[in-house]
Amino acid sequence: MIRKEEVYKIGLFNKPHGIHGELSFTFTDDILDRADCDYLICQLDGIFVPFFIEEYRFRSDSTALIKLEGIDSTERARMFTNVEVYFPARFVEEATPGDLSWDFFVGFRMEDVQHGALGEIVDVDTTTVNTLFVVEKDGEELLVPAQEAFIVGVDQEQKLVTVDLPEGLLSLDEVEEV
Repeated sequence: MIRKEEVYKIGLFNKPHGIHGELSFTFTDDILDRADCDYLICQLDGIFVPFFIEEYRFRSDSTALIKLEGIDSTERARMFTNVEVYFPARFVEEATPGDLSWDFFVGFRMEDVQHGALGEIVDVDTTTVNTLFVVEKDGEELLVPAQEAFIVGVDQEQKLVTVDLPEGLLSLDEVEEV
């Protein structure tokens, strides 16, 4: 059984393309070009299910057409409409932080060199110009800029991101008002 911590989200199947079972795929990570893996994982009814890739081709910087093995008709492909697509994390273990998408780090713990443990990365916010890590600790949410310049270390085995954030970015020490 595939567990959530073994995969990370790379995109979404949109709708069938053509009559032979091809799927339109919007991706947030071009890992298909950078890692040697011949399958993708889809979340169907809450379960992670692997599907082998027959072929794929890029249409733009964020879309591709993918043909999965055994999906040979528009009707079968339609079952994948709006299905989230994941990639097995073990195939990117040799990648450097700059080669990974920000979504890869969801589930990692975050630590600052000066403030210590910040919490767990639970999401990545791309709705603003600056991408942000959503870090949760003790029910509180902290937004941390996802900038390579702030990352001083990534331990993929321990699932830990170490950052050195600029002074004043985090006001972790609460100041009491008089």
